[in-house]
Amino acid sequence: MALSLPDWPWDALEPYAARAKAHPEGVIDLSVGSPVDPTPALIRDSLSAATDAHSYPLTAGTPALREAIVEWFGRRRGVDDLGVANVLPTIGSKEFIAGLALWLGLGPDDTVVQPSLAYPTYAVGAALVGATVVSSDDPADWPEGTRLIWINSPGNPNGRVLSVDELAAAVARARELGAVIASDECYAELGWSDEFDRVATPSILDPRVIAGDRSSVLCVYSLSKQSNLAGYRAGFVAGCSTLIGQLLTVRKHLGTLPPAPIQAAMVTALGDDHHVRAQKALYRARRDRLRPALEAAGFRIDDSEGGLYLWATAGGDAWAAVDRLAGLGILVVPGTFYGAETSQHVRVALTATDAAIDSAVDRLAASGN
Repeated sequence: MALSLPDWPWDALEPYAARAKAHPEGVIDLSVGSPVDPTPALIRDSLSAATDAHSYPLTAGTPALREAIVEWFGRRRGVDDLGVANVLPTIGSKEFIAGLALWLGLGPDDTVVQPSLAYPTYAVGAALVGATVVSSDDPADWPEGTRLIWINSPGNPNGRVLSVDELAAAVARARELGAVIASDECYAELGWSDEFDRVATPSILDPRVIAGDRSSVLCVYSLSKQSNLAGYRAGFVAGCSTLIGQLLTVRKHLGTLPPAPIQAAMVTALGDDHHVRAQKALYRARRDRLRPALEAAGFRIDDSEGGLYLWATAGGDAWAAVDRLAGLGILVVPGTFYGAETSQHVRVALTATDAAIDSAVDRLAASGN
């Protein structure tokens, strides 16, 4: 029997992509969050030095990698009570997000909660096991029978950052329901207020959130955004040691083990904050140019407190905004890809070169309001 998976939404964007590509000066693709800047040299050197990988890598991660993950959580996330039994490397974050409901043993009688604005892979994971999906940001609305809850901060697509109190309320409700709660925090190093320069955005594993009880709580992270490692597929999960142990057993059976050179590169990336600050500065500069240009062109920017996107609306239909921008050779994504209640917003990515961002700013200025 064929799986009933959601449609691939980007297929609907193709006509607008074609229009944008037909612009005389070419397309500026602001539709996806794929890094365009080089992988830092120190990480590439680390990968190169580890290419004599004749043995099978450790599914659990090398001791050096697990210790690097633990140290990073303490240094950058304010989570200083983890041990190596609380962390596990993954092949990026998307495969873990898609597979978690299956690996937890969920089925057609179960419910998966996701944010009202949601990265589509949460629903894909639920579809793989036939579970029901409920989209809600209010813990009070999460129904009995919920087995898995996904939250996302900073959020994709809207860039909303959840506070410590909001995270604590979500964990408390998950405990009432007896559900696993997993927080997708892949944009944590890209919070845009000054406080998020000193330390990354709040984590679900913060002691102020969980009060020392990690049971049934997971945090998912990826180095794709902070370190330009999207092509490396370098991620990890941390949290409840019981769940981590169970997931490790599953992953051993499946053979989902990050390659040894990637694990070595991750150690280097996690141990160096300089390249992360430098990359964030590039994105901040692009954001600081693109945001006022969109506003001058008649868009309002909502949320967008973190992450690699501007959540913009001109007050009308999202697809009309996509079409208008495609006419300028600028390709963006309609909010309808992320939830039924987002029919007026578009997601505008910051992941373009400085030259492309400057061209987008010029085209928006020339277009008028």
